Amino acid sequence: MTKLSVNINKIATLRNARGGNVPDLLKAAADIERFGAQGITIHPRPDERHIRYQDARDLKAVVKTELNIEGNPAQKFIDLVLEVKPHQVTLVPDADDAITSNAGWDTKANRSFLSEIISEFKRNGIRTSIFVDPIIEYVEGAAETGTDRIELYTESYATEYAGGNEDGILSYVAAAHKAHELGLGINAGHDLSLDNLSFFKNSIPNLLEVSIGHALIAESLYLGLENAVQMYLQRLK
Repeated sequence: MTKLSVNINKIATLRNARGGNVPDLLKAAADIERFGAQGITIHPRPDERHIRYQDARDLKAVVKTELNIEGNPAQKFIDLVLEVKPHQVTLVPDADDAITSNAGWDTKANRSFLSEIISEFKRNGIRTSIFVDPIIEYVEGAAETGTDRIELYTESYATEYAGGNEDGILSYVAAAHKAHELGLGINAGHDLSLDNLSFFKNSIPNLLEVSIGHALIAESLYLGLENAVQMYLQRLK
């Protein structure tokens, strides 16, 4: 079964809107695991507008499944990851002021940079993943960095699927085949939802993990958090 890692950034956004500790991020993470999710994802940004760096430290003691920290590998981020030592780090090339991630890595142009960072994380026992678009050249470049996995950036799939174009999955299938051929594990995330997840999961071979936050948290406003997590797990069976 493909694992579900729930991104809890939006819970932190809601907490930060009023100050204080409502909703309680740590309790939410523990509850999400209790509801059946197999991982927790966070994406701290330099301005800490949702996940705070201290949240990462606090979550390490709470998360019993797998903690995935994603972000742009600036020095502050690298230092945090090496301090916390999550189960997985996902490298994302987003700008400091990005509202959300909007592109994968050009792994060819950034091979030396990524290789050095990945080597340091792996020396510290941290599984590594690189956020990439479904482009064969970039999957090949990812393999050359020594990363353990890639995370397929699925926004274009979600957009095409919502417009009725199921062929939008084809580049992802090809990228997944190439990744598996090169010995890379395959994760995926961004704009995956209850509407489009089943088709994606059933189409992508060797899919190990999906990271889902915005849609799941939004849907839980109507469905309830436990029910939403269970519905996502059902779609991953």
